[in-house]
Amino acid sequence: MAVGIALSARLQASLRRTFVVLGDGELQEGSNWEAAMTAFHYGLSSLLAVVDRNQLQQGARTEETKQMEPLAAKWASFGWEVREVDGHDHAQLLDTFRRPGTTRPVCVIAHTVKGKGVSFMEDRVEWHHKVPSAEQVESALQELSA
Repeated sequence: MAVGIALSARLQASLRRTFVVLGDGELQEGSNWEAAMTAFHYGLSSLLAVVDRNQLQQGARTEETKQMEPLAAKWASFGWEVREVDGHDHAQLLDTFRRPGTTRPVCVIAHTVKGKGVSFMEDRVEWHHKVPSAEQVESALQELSA
């Protein structure tokens, strides 16, 4: 979808940029890499993909399911400009979002920790899909407020 939106902007001679957020586990699907090749082929420098690199997916760690590393090298080999950032650093994210690509699409690998700041959720695979109880929500909010 994002490649189509970016191509549409080009056909309309629009300066708008297209942003897409991808989960690292989602990258195990071939359609993402087909889109990545297409974006490079058309030189879609207005396209910026953000990969949430938390290394977890439903049921397991990403590396246990399929080896993702070296992820930056994979994106680069598809012709993308790659930027790696701390996904919890909002200023760093904003800075990289503000800098457009030159002639290539941009992939931002945002290194994150699922559930960051909540002791019983942090980096725990079950919280990829688990729903917290009312008590857990209250506990999490207290931890985040501290």
